[in-house]
Amino acid sequence: MYCHIFRPAVILHRQKQTTMQSTNDKRIKLFAATLGLLSAFSSVSAQETGSGSVFTKYRVGGYGEMVANFMNYGKNRFTTMGSARENRATIAIPRFVLAGDYKFTPKITLGAEIEFEYGGVGTANEIEWYSENGEYEKETEKGGAIELEQFHITFALTGWLNIRAGHMVLPMGLTNSHHEPIFFFGTSRPEGETTLMPCTWHETGVGVFGQAGAFGYEAMVTTGLNPNGFGRQYWIKDGKQGAFETDNFSAPAVTARLEYSGVKGLRIGTSYYWCGNAGKNADKPEIYKDKINIGIVTGDIQYTGYGWTVRANADYGFVSNTLMLNNANKNISSKSEYSKTSVAKNALTYGAEAGYDITRLFPGKQPGSITPFLRYEYYNPMESTSQKQVADKRLEVNKWTVGANWNIRPNLVLKADYTIRRIGGGKYNRENEFGIGLAYIGWFAQK
Repeated sequence: MYCHIFRPAVILHRQKQTTMQSTNDKRIKLFAATLGLLSAFSSVSAQETGSGSVFTKYRVGGYGEMVANFMNYGKNRFTTMGSARENRATIAIPRFVLAGDYKFTPKITLGAEIEFEYGGVGTANEIEWYSENGEYEKETEKGGAIELEQFHITFALTGWLNIRAGHMVLPMGLTNSHHEPIFFFGTSRPEGETTLMPCTWHETGVGVFGQAGAFGYEAMVTTGLNPNGFGRQYWIKDGKQGAFETDNFSAPAVTARLEYSGVKGLRIGTSYYWCGNAGKNADKPEIYKDKINIGIVTGDIQYTGYGWTVRANADYGFVSNTLMLNNANKNISSKSEYSKTSVAKNALTYGAEAGYDITRLFPGKQPGSITPFLRYEYYNPMESTSQKQVADKRLEVNKWTVGANWNIRPNLVLKADYTIRRIGGGKYNRENEFGIGLAYIGWFAQK
């Protein structure tokens, strides 16, 4: 989805100006054009903080991705030796996004975004409290793969203080904060963060954000997580609300992010998430006898310059009272479709990637930028467990990816990569995978 938050607009706009002044080299011009395009992808762009203008009334755009994968492993990792040896292939459109902004006034902007995931049709759940004594029931009335991922109104007050209310992206981690396809190498978003947390993670609430010198910040109060959906394989990811027509707001969450961009080409960020007593957000809160607290802290860094792009991130989180939580979740109705597996008290992921634009090595006109890259990731949704709970080592993943991004145009990229996953420290079968993808991003019309 489009990043309707402060970072790309403010930081990348500054990078564009600096780059265009430095040289007339065509490769650098292409890079600057890419940054300029990405600057325009934020609702809170320069014109809303008084430093310029991108559009005056409205704009409509979007982005999309197409991916094909060729694998040598089966779908079920939870066998004696991990994933069975099986040659298979898949092809999909992971996401097609339509986004738009509308200015009521120069300082008040409506932003909205709809995402179509995998072209599927989903269902909605409801609990029949009165006619069926609280039983779960599924109704085909909602497109589960068609989501209103952003819908908010922004009040631009000053460069350092602005207000936003509505449905927003939570700036948790490197991927959620910078999730468009030009912001990461390879055919898929980084696997560690997308395994442990919702991605993109969007909730309803109110927030403030701004830029003060080299520092940008964002803070918000939104709907919290539902511990009914916590489990062994995806930690708290499936605890994101949205299965019902309304979300519980009994235990709100607080999210904050701080970024530093005082050095040319450098961006450093950290985020924190807290949801206290999340059991109040459950479908039936009375099943939890003690408080369930959730805390997540993330850190990330990116440097872009001299043809290099280098990124690194680390995320760590905890869930309290997991023994009580897991015992309660085992008794949830089978009609609910929650996994009812045991969630661990701690989860961890970290990783780094680096790429170099090799077209800089060759003089003359180039067909865009070509950036070979190498990425490493570690993630484990059961990094540490409470007493009487045994961690499943098949969830511990060390992942190496090598590939290349070819930016045919600033807003059109062809990607290819090869991945090797080492499972459980090498105790289980490895998973090898080749992927190829095509992605675009852009504004189609604006005034």
